[in-house]
Amino acid sequence: MTKLETVLNAIDDANRADPNQEDGQPAALLYGHRMTSEVDRLFPEASDSLKIAARGQHIERWTVARSTYPEGRAGYHAWRRDLARHHASRVGTMMTDAGYAEDDVQAAERMLRKEGIKRHDDVQALEDVICFVFLKWYFAPFAAKHEESKVLDIVQKTARKMSDQARERVLKEFDLPAPLADAVKLLTPGSDIAPASKGHKGQEPR
Repeated sequence: MTKLETVLNAIDDANRADPNQEDGQPAALLYGHRMTSEVDRLFPEASDSLKIAARGQHIERWTVARSTYPEGRAGYHAWRRDLARHHASRVGTMMTDAGYAEDDVQAAERMLRKEGIKRHDDVQALEDVICFVFLKWYFAPFAAKHEESKVLDIVQKTARKMSDQARERVLKEFDLPAPLADAVKLLTPGSDIAPASKGHKGQEPR
């Protein structure tokens, strides 16, 4: 196997232990393969580090449980920070064991810790992939369970994290209801869409 195949298989092996099921599969395993599908589609020339970070975005996510952190915004952000560190550490170790150079390992770890969104192309690329996966597979179930103001808030937060190019693709590829499409257009350079209401201040379910 190539080094890339070795690491992707190691991530899959870890994620098969996820006790949470979705569509008859461990949820983290399914999510990882959806991430790979989108990184291959959106960034066909992606580096190994980006491909690995995409597959490992939720590696062993269930082992750092939200319920072990305090309620509220501070607890939520502490959980997300520790999750990112866990993902980066596990993936970094797998890459080192497979023989990747330290620069490649550090690149993947930086992406997984979200260090440099809007500043580093590879970190932004991973964020764009995450947003597309959310919109493609997880947005509809989320929207069905929440009030309109919270759905609008989530779309706004998601759009803010994306690159201009990614937002343009979203508008072409997804048939969003008008208020949600306008929330995305608002952040596109040159748009004359009026600002939408901020709505409910919920956390993005990613």
